[in-house]
Amino acid sequence: MRLHRLDITAFGPFGGSQSVGFDELSAAGLFLLHGPTGAGKTSVLDAVCYALYGSVPGARQSGQGLTLRSDHAATGTRTEIRLELTVAGRRLEVTRQPPWERPKKRGAGTTLDKAQSWLREYDATAGAWKDLSRSHQEIGEEITQLLGMSREQFCQVVLLPQGDFARFLRADAEARGRLLGRLFDTHRFAEVEKRLAERRRAAEAQVREGDAALLADAHRMQQAAGGAMELPALAPGEPGLAEAVLSAAAVARSTAREQLTIAHCRLTAAESAQAAAERDLADVRERDRLQRRFTEARERAARLEERADAHREAQARMERARKAEAVAPALELREAADAEHRRATADRTHAGALLPEAFADAGAGGLAAAARRAAEELGGLESARRAERRLAELVAERADLEHQERADEEVRQEAVAWLAGWEATRAALRSRIESAQEAAARAEQLSVQREPARRRLDAARLRDQLAGDTETAAEQARLAREGALKAKAHWLDVKEQRLNGIAAELAAQLEDGAPCAVCGATEHPAPARKDAGHVGREAEERALADYQRADELHTERERRLGVVREALAAATAEAGDASTGRLAEELDELERLYAQARGDASVLHSAREELRRAEDEHEQRTVAQQQAAVRAAARVGHRERLDRERASLDAELAQARGAADSVAARAAQLERRAALLTDAADAARAAEDAAQRLKDADARLADAAFRAGFDTPQDAAAALLDDAAHRELQHRLDAWQSEEAAVRAVLAETDTAAAAQQPPADLTAAERVAATAAQRLRDAASARDAAARRCAELDRLSTRAVTGLRRLAPLREEYDRVARLAGLAAGTSADNERKMRLESYVLAARLEQVAAAATVRLQRMSSGRYTLVHSDDRAGRGRSGLGLHVVDAWTGRERDTATLSGGETFFASLALALGLADVVTDEAGGVRLDTLFIDEGFGSLDDQTLDEVLDVLDSLRERDRSVGIVSHVPDLRRRIHAQLEVVKGRSGSTLRQRGVG
Repeated sequence: MRLHRLDITAFGPFGGSQSVGFDELSAAGLFLLHGPTGAGKTSVLDAVCYALYGSVPGARQSGQGLTLRSDHAATGTRTEIRLELTVAGRRLEVTRQPPWERPKKRGAGTTLDKAQSWLREYDATAGAWKDLSRSHQEIGEEITQLLGMSREQFCQVVLLPQGDFARFLRADAEARGRLLGRLFDTHRFAEVEKRLAERRRAAEAQVREGDAALLADAHRMQQAAGGAMELPALAPGEPGLAEAVLSAAAVARSTAREQLTIAHCRLTAAESAQAAAERDLADVRERDRLQRRFTEARERAARLEERADAHREAQARMERARKAEAVAPALELREAADAEHRRATADRTHAGALLPEAFADAGAGGLAAAARRAAEELGGLESARRAERRLAELVAERADLEHQERADEEVRQEAVAWLAGWEATRAALRSRIESAQEAAARAEQLSVQREPARRRLDAARLRDQLAGDTETAAEQARLAREGALKAKAHWLDVKEQRLNGIAAELAAQLEDGAPCAVCGATEHPAPARKDAGHVGREAEERALADYQRADELHTERERRLGVVREALAAATAEAGDASTGRLAEELDELERLYAQARGDASVLHSAREELRRAEDEHEQRTVAQQQAAVRAAARVGHRERLDRERASLDAELAQARGAADSVAARAAQLERRAALLTDAADAARAAEDAAQRLKDADARLADAAFRAGFDTPQDAAAALLDDAAHRELQHRLDAWQSEEAAVRAVLAETDTAAAAQQPPADLTAAERVAATAAQRLRDAASARDAAARRCAELDRLSTRAVTGLRRLAPLREEYDRVARLAGLAAGTSADNERKMRLESYVLAARLEQVAAAATVRLQRMSSGRYTLVHSDDRAGRGRSGLGLHVVDAWTGRERDTATLSGGETFFASLALALGLADVVTDEAGGVRLDTLFIDEGFGSLDDQTLDEVLDVLDSLRERDRSVGIVSHVPDLRRRIHAQLEVVKGRSGSTLRQRGVG
């Protein structure tokens, strides 16, 4: 991957458009990205990362979306990042625009534009760019696939971050594991551990479930065996459980079969005894039945003899009843004629009582003639009835006209009263609307002024706070500077004292006969001697370390002072010279005026709605007034026509009513008279007919009674029986005859007579003997069935247990195999001597590769003194960690990387970062990384070490790489000619390239 060009617009601290030509900078192999603190050096790297992955590095991920936009950018300028690069032999251009709040094209306020992305590829054949995609997801997948690295890997390999590898160098095994896991994507090995653990738990659960089922069957077998089976004292999963259960089951089955044989023998004996008892019981029961049958027959015969007279009397009565049945029709006919005659006589009497006395002696013919005359008079009143109904309709219609007239008058008067105040109402509503519109415009103007006033107040408060912080930081920086100068002077003094006495140190190592390390002589006639004020190497190193710590503290205090001063300047520029109190008062006044304007403007909608409703009502009132006037004019002629027709009908009805109150009353009188006369005529004719039929019925009844043999009709009526009495008498006769026949049949039976001659049967004793035998048979059968069920249940459970064991055997073997693999991968198995997890093992191999690649450069940076090595020593809870040690060639000892000094830590972590970049690049499929960036850390190196580090970085050009160093160390500006400078200003930062052709 090689970067060619980067264009930045309205991003981070860059308010305008800036361009970086990486081709010119990379031509020198080594270039410097520098500028003051806070100018935006790291923002250039953020722009590269955002162009490729659509997000900035992990430590600055909060700066996404709208917050990526520069505060210095113009209102209409959109944030945009465009990066041109070559990767995998393809020249691409990536353009990204994050979402932003732009001003609305119409009206006030802003609207949100969504993020946009473009990916183009240069077609060398056509000599033009062609579009590939505008999808965020497709572009991200394409870039990730071409680079072969995720965003985290890219930020650790290409944008070597400030301080991250120093922390990695000193971190514990767990922290190293997290970083390496992200870079080398070893989560698949962790997934293998997880899957193996899940499979182990699943297999273990299946084995335990199978053992639990086996134990459950064993408990059932124990219950089936009646508690005679002994269960093994083993839990599910323990070895030997299956064999113990099967052995106990075999013993239980054998015992159950023996008990079944004994039960069979007992059942056979009980069946024979029960059969003999049943036969004896049957004989006794039969004899007892016959003896009781003979006794009952004798008793029934005696009772029949006692009722013989009553039976003969019932037979005589039944005979008379049969003769009287011939007279029954004539009796019924006479009773019906008599009842009809009484009803007709009562009806005639009642109808005559309702008529005037003039009709008291009139016969049926006279009453019928009077009824016809009343009906004829009633027919003549039909025309008067129609006139009376029309008169009622006229009265109702006239009343309705008067009601309508009153309603229209009320509507007209109400409309006139409302329309009188219409102009004043409309003027008041329009005035309210105009006032609300003016308040809305005033509120919008005040809303624009609120946010700048709030920002100025916040800046003033920050300015007041930073004023005190600046004095404190300046004092701390001064004290740190004085401390660094004193420590440096002390170190130089100690170093000078040691150099003065270095001859004594060399002389202390001389031995007779051994050559001198300085002159080579084997004789040492006058070696130098250490005086009392000699300073050793340890004292010099302590003084140097004190100076380095003091210098680091001074640098940190100066950096902090610069940050505070920059913040104070920015806050002062924002707030101006106004006091915080005055700005707060101005903001409060703006808020009060804004709230008041908003409140006044809130009635605009309601006032418009009220005016619209008032205009609608004005139109409705006007229309209602006009319609009421039209209806009043139309009613005048209608009222006159109704009055003329009413006068004509009144004259006609006065003649038709006569003395009655109304035509209807006169008609009701006639209708009632005609009905009474008709009813009276009908009743008179019915009474005459009923009297004749009664006379005829009496003659027929007397004749029928004489022919049936009765003296009078009354004797025949007395001999009749109703249906219930006849059935009851016949039932008594039939029952007596049936009983007589049954008694004779029983007394004639030979077996019954013979049984009567025998002794009485003892049924109770025979039943007791049979019940005892039956109970013994039931007990024996129950015992035999229980033994059979016990054997069958034991056989079934034993078969199921054997089947379960056969099915469980492969699961148990799989569990043993998976458990060994899971323990080995998790580091808990005895086979894993170092207690190292699978993922840790893979990461340890990667770390060993990284240490080997880093050592090549570390030896050059440290003049061959230091070597990085990987350690598998156990760390915590008995497991191996991801140890990283440094071997000091001067002492020959291996020590922890945390013991390195500040400068040593920097070049060691730089070597580690470069080595990690090589390993990750190879891991990613050999993707060439032609452009690297190293962020800060060079200020902790002395001149000699800085030269060695730059030589190592310069050697990266051997692999056709260009390295960008991000630093504000002044000495690097003299050593590196190709530079990209970030210039900070009030209107935003700008970029300048120097030392390039």
